[in-house]
Amino acid sequence: MSRPPPLRFLFAHPAHFVALGCGSGLSLWAPGTAGTLFAWLSFALIHPLFSFAGWLVFLALAFIGGVLAIHRTGLALHEPDHGSIVWDEIVPFWLILTLAPPGWYWQLAAFLLFRLFDIHKPQPARWFDEHLKNGLGVMLDDVIAAGYTLLILALARFAL
Repeated sequence: MSRPPPLRFLFAHPAHFVALGCGSGLSLWAPGTAGTLFAWLSFALIHPLFSFAGWLVFLALAFIGGVLAIHRTGLALHEPDHGSIVWDEIVPFWLILTLAPPGWYWQLAAFLLFRLFDIHKPQPARWFDEHLKNGLGVMLDDVIAAGYTLLILALARFAL
């Protein structure tokens, strides 16, 4: 695993601050998990400020801006999907929390499933991770992991 960059890197450019998940990606232990936890906590604070349509626009802008921020930060770190880059966990997890059934137990299940799919990268997420070495590829493999997470949650909700 790549070592996190120094704290000054976080503030060297706004793209770095975004890509590193407002600092959550600087975690020495499991930065992807730290970024996902940041997403969970920040969702509770940010989501209520928006209407549903406004939130979807925000997510779209966060995705597009994230592609650009991740690409720039990956170039600066000389590694397109550096371990400290966690915006790709944050935006897809916000989407999951938006569409998941209500309740903390569903959110916990979503968290665990998303981390599982993000780590193991089932196809086609693995293809994007291995072949598209830029901000878009980094974001897309996690969006696919989010899709798998939402599918399993929907099946579980239907079964229960």
